[in-house]
Amino acid sequence: MIQGTASGVGKSWVATAICAALARRGLAVAPFKAWNMSNNAAPALGPHGWGEIGRAQAVQARAAGREPTVDMNPLLLKPMGLSGADVVVCGRSRGPMRAEAYQAAREELWGEVTAAYARLASTADVVVIEGAGSPAEINLRGDMANMEMARHADAAVLLVGDIDLGGVFASLYGTVMLLAPEDRARVAGLIVNRFRGDPDSLRPGLAPLEALAGVRVRGVVPYRGDLPVDEEDAATLRSQVGSIDICVLHLPTVANATDLGALARTPGVGVRYVGDAGAVGNPDLLVLPGSRDTLSDLRWMRARGLDRVVVAAAARGIPVLGLCGGYQMLGGRLGEVDGLALLPVTTSYAAEKQVRPVRGGTAGGWLLPAGLPVEGYEIHEGRTRVEGGAPLLTVDGPEGAVVALVAGTYVHGVLDGAEVRGALVAALRARRGLDDVAIVEGAEAATFAVLAAVAERYIDLDGLI
Repeated sequence: MIQGTASGVGKSWVATAICAALARRGLAVAPFKAWNMSNNAAPALGPHGWGEIGRAQAVQARAAGREPTVDMNPLLLKPMGLSGADVVVCGRSRGPMRAEAYQAAREELWGEVTAAYARLASTADVVVIEGAGSPAEINLRGDMANMEMARHADAAVLLVGDIDLGGVFASLYGTVMLLAPEDRARVAGLIVNRFRGDPDSLRPGLAPLEALAGVRVRGVVPYRGDLPVDEEDAATLRSQVGSIDICVLHLPTVANATDLGALARTPGVGVRYVGDAGAVGNPDLLVLPGSRDTLSDLRWMRARGLDRVVVAAAARGIPVLGLCGGYQMLGGRLGEVDGLALLPVTTSYAAEKQVRPVRGGTAGGWLLPAGLPVEGYEIHEGRTRVEGGAPLLTVDGPEGAVVALVAGTYVHGVLDGAEVRGALVAALRARRGLDDVAIVEGAEAATFAVLAAVAERYIDLDGLI
């Protein structure tokens, strides 16, 4: 089991690397996380068709060479601002639930977790379990995502700390010391993650740490910004500058923020996450991202004048792209609420989510030529009727909508593919009078192979499996 001293220390990255490494040893590997609190979701197969799980576990499944299933993340809590969370159980939404209702249902939910783990473990030689946040929150000793799950699975625990944040020795030692004695005994190794520089400078501190904590340091993993793994949630979103300026509205319940991850990693592209109307400026592209609570986020935009900013930007000829919930906002109506009326679409809401992977191509509108391959997925409750304009994509027929330089689509991951992303960046650069820059990137399988090599070189897994 991979636990961490805090959120954002790289648990998902380390778990993905270990999944890849063990799979390349010829083992049948399955990732697992008891519960995720994240609005970054991905489709996964379940007994009743497609459901949704945390995106991190879907990536780990692919690193392990297997298809994602709903048993890999039986509980997914999708935050809805201050109104609680949408509770997804084994891929299916049970609707909004507040904290007190969640606690009342805890015994039942723990039964779902353990049943899913049993099904998954029966298909694997080894299960790589990821924890959530920190196991040492002394007010949350019954947190089923961490030590309760470790005890149930009788799992050895590797504890990850992030040296790039600073204070890694204190955070690793403090976490170990705050654990109950029986849980402390389960920690089989410490991992110093995201190390930059000369390893000799760190080595004098490792032996004292081991002596104080009573736990081996099993790895010092270098910082590898060239090996990105999709983030578990939007908490780690960071803005960056580039010759191409992409402005993304940082909605309170932004969902599937990974849609912009590949763009943010593209050379010369800057991606800014903005929540103030005055900070939008004149970007090369303005993006309305996915939203877990579209109507609430639309009210938030209006309260800050961001709706007027988007409409004014479109009038000035700034390209605008709406993704999933952002697509709905660009339409004329969302249920009983007026949208921004930049696209001739209207949205109603169904009780059942539409969850599925999709393949298709670009239709030749907006800033994209026709015929570029698209592979992604849909997760949405909205049912959107298109009443004009042109389609953005072709996915089992016309998909999305385009009017002039405003476009919208339900397809998450549309910008992940190098061909679509390269065409978009080229079009944005051309509008600025900049030379085109080729986008060269390796396949996901190649990234997993390098991750596996990193895990084998820098993490001592002997005796753990």
